[in-house]
Amino acid sequence: MNLKHSKQRDSIKEFLKGRKDHPTAAVVYENVRKTIPNISLGTVYRNLTLLADIGEISRIHVGDGVDHFDADISPHYHFICRECGNVMDMDMDKMDLEKAAGRNFCGEIEYHTICFYGKCEKCCEASIQKKHNVTLC
Repeated sequence: MNLKHSKQRDSIKEFLKGRKDHPTAAVVYENVRKTIPNISLGTVYRNLTLLADIGEISRIHVGDGVDHFDADISPHYHFICRECGNVMDMDMDKMDLEKAAGRNFCGEIEYHTICFYGKCEKCCEASIQKKHNVTLC
């Protein structure tokens, strides 16, 4: 796709490249506004949608009803903390699941997503602290 250059789109991509926490459109908007004060939330949403549609960023659905965005479009896996909602990359070897799935499938598999769910390190530590700092009457 041949897109006209856009300062807003460049700022959004640059912001996402520096992140590993997979921010929502609202977080992108609040941060890009620091460098482009007159940018609108609608402009951020439109550009995030466009960038995801053309494959320059990934849109991640984690089950919280809000899209999260990732500048890393390479195949990788995510962990979603069910307590705090944090979305992070999993540091693990990539499996060739598309090839394995394709052995018994006659269609064309274009991509796959895998998300792991549980409690992140910070939330685990917080619940341990809470458990041990109980005050008795």
